[in-house]
Amino acid sequence: MGDAKINVKLLRHTAEPELTITTAAHMCYANVDLEELQKKMSPERVKKLLNHVLDSGHWSVLEHAAFTFGIEGVSRVLTHQLVRHRIASYSQQSQRYVDETNFAYIVPPKIKSNPEALEKYESFMQQSHELYSELLKTAPKEDARFVLPNAAESRIIVTMNARSLYNFFERRLCTRAQWEIRALANKMLQEVKKVAPLLFESTDAICERLGYCPEKETCGRYPLKKDVVK
Repeated sequence: MGDAKINVKLLRHTAEPELTITTAAHMCYANVDLEELQKKMSPERVKKLLNHVLDSGHWSVLEHAAFTFGIEGVSRVLTHQLVRHRIASYSQQSQRYVDETNFAYIVPPKIKSNPEALEKYESFMQQSHELYSELLKTAPKEDARFVLPNAAESRIIVTMNARSLYNFFERRLCTRAQWEIRALANKMLQEVKKVAPLLFESTDAICERLGYCPEKETCGRYPLKKDVVK
């Protein structure tokens, strides 16, 4: 019970993800066998090929590297957005089977900074706790969960390949993305940079790559597409 804090951990990943990706890229154009191909993959060659792959948009080879994250301290509001990223695998804590009598919850920053709003918010959460516990006396968890709020903490395991991660980061690092999933994207990016720094060193919101904002409204960082693409 109480305010949950977001936590992200990279659980597993493809061994040597940058080498795996660039080996696949080199295979596309090299008339050599695998043994000879791997001998050619020096650190300098890996860096050069990786830059070429990212600059050229030959992103299909990014799919050979996968990353699995353990995520906790997030709301159902966030996970409903997260699972819209289709090319990924998800395993989420079930409210049907897990007893949520003492569920933790997420408090949005703007509510937390307003004492009056925070008091009402926490009062509602307490009511949700009490009603859920009361319903469990006469109904199964799968029915009692109907009164749980979107703020209830959830835990989820997520696996994405590098190409899907690029798509996720470009959209969710945007300053106009919802605050919670933007915080998640930043923490996931910090995790993958530890194991694939070259691959993700320039990762940012999509406007950085395009040179314009593809949204309906811009944060001011870049002009809208209609103002630069004629």
